[in-house]
Amino acid sequence: MRGEVPASATVDWWFMAKGESEFTHIYSYADLTGYIMDDRFDERLAWNGSKKTEDVQDGSIYILNVTFNDTGTYRCFFDRTLVFPNYEYRTNATKFISINVVGKATRGMASILSEIMMYVSIIGLQLWLLVEMVYCYRKIAAAGEEALRESEAEYLAITSESKDNCAGVTVAE
Repeated sequence: MRGEVPASATVDWWFMAKGESEFTHIYSYADLTGYIMDDRFDERLAWNGSKKTEDVQDGSIYILNVTFNDTGTYRCFFDRTLVFPNYEYRTNATKFISINVVGKATRGMASILSEIMMYVSIIGLQLWLLVEMVYCYRKIAAAGEEALRESEAEYLAITSESKDNCAGVTVAE
């Protein structure tokens, strides 16, 4: 969306039911207003696209109260015109969406595999964290014991030095 160039857009939705050979115009959005064109979709289509602008960027719709008869291919035709001072530039795009309505959502293999991999990675990361904690604990404990040995050696060295110095001192009477 470019604010410095005024533009306007229209969106048209078409539907071809499973088993049919031609698309039927079901919805049109232009000049901030949506129109349901097919009786099969009366009160079942709702605009979900850009609101309060003639320069539509999002041309999506909702299908309410979905039935098995809604299975088929939907075609969205997006027509946009950019208005420059000396000319108008018109562009359009068409997208196709296939919808298969099922009685109950099925869980695909990708969903199952991704869930398994999530649990495997969580368990693997927890085991790695446990190994790291044990490793760090042992390293800290070893460093602590080494520090105790060093301070003990220093203490013993100071004690034996002071005993040696005491033997050389004579007491005056």
